Amino acid sequence: MSEPLDLTERRFQGIPVSPGIARGSVWLQRPEDETVPHYEVKLEQTDTEVSRLEGALLNTRLQIQELQQRIADSIGSADASIFDAHLLVVEDRTLLDEVVRTIRKEQLNAESVFASVANRYAKSLAEIDDPYLRERAIDIHDVCRRVVRNLMGCKTRELPTSGEPRILIAHNLTPSDTAQLNRDTILGFATDVGSRTSHTAIMARSLNIPAVVALHDLSLAVSTGNRLLLDGYHGLAILNPSEATLKEYAELERQKGQVERDLVCLRETECKTIDGKHIQLSANIEMPRDVENVLKSGAVGVGLFRTEFLYLNSEELPSEETQFEAYRSVAANLAPAPVVIRTLDMGGDKVMASMNLPQELNPFLGWRAIRFCLERVDVFKTQLRAILRASAHGKVRLMYPMISGVEEVRRANELLHECQMELAAEGHLFDPAMEVGVMIEIPSAAVVADLLAPEVDFFSIGTNDLIQYTLAVDRLNERIAYLYQPTHSAILRLIKTVVDAAHAHGVAVGVCGEMAGEVALTPLLLGLGVDALSAGTALVPRVKSAVQSLTLLECKALAEAALKMDSAKEIYAACEAVGQERYPDLL
Repeated sequence: MSEPLDLTERRFQGIPVSPGIARGSVWLQRPEDETVPHYEVKLEQTDTEVSRLEGALLNTRLQIQELQQRIADSIGSADASIFDAHLLVVEDRTLLDEVVRTIRKEQLNAESVFASVANRYAKSLAEIDDPYLRERAIDIHDVCRRVVRNLMGCKTRELPTSGEPRILIAHNLTPSDTAQLNRDTILGFATDVGSRTSHTAIMARSLNIPAVVALHDLSLAVSTGNRLLLDGYHGLAILNPSEATLKEYAELERQKGQVERDLVCLRETECKTIDGKHIQLSANIEMPRDVENVLKSGAVGVGLFRTEFLYLNSEELPSEETQFEAYRSVAANLAPAPVVIRTLDMGGDKVMASMNLPQELNPFLGWRAIRFCLERVDVFKTQLRAILRASAHGKVRLMYPMISGVEEVRRANELLHECQMELAAEGHLFDPAMEVGVMIEIPSAAVVADLLAPEVDFFSIGTNDLIQYTLAVDRLNERIAYLYQPTHSAILRLIKTVVDAAHAHGVAVGVCGEMAGEVALTPLLLGLGVDALSAGTALVPRVKSAVQSLTLLECKALAEAALKMDSAKEIYAACEAVGQERYPDLL
């Protein structure tokens, strides 16, 4: 006689990476049990093995490009660009040359050699304390799996594509796995490992699929067919949810649905506090096609146009005309609202193969953004000319990224002036009074904000990097993720320093990092004196609702109290308390 099933409710706590609630039966994705064949070949057969490898690499490239195009068509080019790194692995001559040499020297089959070499590369990268290189290790594993499967003539790993909608549970999912999820058959997913800023998490948010990661041993505790409730708001996976739990979450879903319906009505309203303080609320975009979502969100223009995605999605450097048309279309379609165009922020985790950027031990602290542009003047001036020309078709504002000091701003402005002179001589129209600003994302820039302010027209604080650099916290490192604290006293003091220095020189200050879209922190940012916020289009209505529910007076009181506190948790709790009082539904 079989033992009765244990239907006791069990809760697993992880990290929420994509909001929403899903309930249904489990589809458990077991770790792959494919064995890579290993056998010797004759010397005269090594050419055949190399040819097989080349064919598999070609098929892999085509599969990745097809997947990339499908993602670009469905959820946008910015998310599709994640797979640029996968294409780079297929083209990595260092790796591929070693595979070919080993096949010929050891006289082994292509599957065995490729898997061995690729996994060794991935293991080496995974052990390096650098977020960019660890992401590349995941990319290599993902591509290795594809190449070996193509060599073996196997199909890609099967995920549910039809039948009853399920909640996918796995030890881990690669970006390729996530990109292929069918939203009609996958209600949500949960993994044992992962982080909030991984490519898989980013894909989940773009696909609007509830997701929770870092659940440790969930995949060992469930079986296909089990009943599960997934809470993407709080990072919970609830196995065998009780009737009381199901009733509680049904009410939560009803409330969330009503909140979303209410937010739609705010599109045409002004973003100002109860006591009349106007806050410029804009949107962050990556591509011209995102303009439609800006208009739907109720944002006033664009506070951050990340232009590097025009480069990442091109096999060669985009021409002046290509860039001009992209910038012109955004400026013209949103006029008279302003559009802040950030100059090229290439490097770090954004690499374009045709630029031949050198491999660096720590690319996030290396030759990137304004540092790259001031050395590659040809690339920089092409972009500056395109931005200037677009300024004749709308209210364009230009912004330099990763500024560390005054000298960089002055040199960049010298090149901008050169471009103005050239365009004037050629008879091109542009706005001679176009505003120029800088991103404050390096601690040194925040410290010398009083020196930078006289050189520019506005500041935009990039909180993601400012937090990471100030606190020396790798956001992708799960072991120290708890140290990534937006409400750390040092971050508050830096923001206040920047705001005070800017206002003393009549310069406006905005925030365009993740803090701008987190409604729990909205009263804190307003209280610190921030003039503008720029968030993802999906978050704009929520931020607007939060602003409209607050008074500037209470925000200032919160900021003053927070600046005297020494605990990040205490500060966050104080911010959340204001939010719970003013807009509990948004939280």
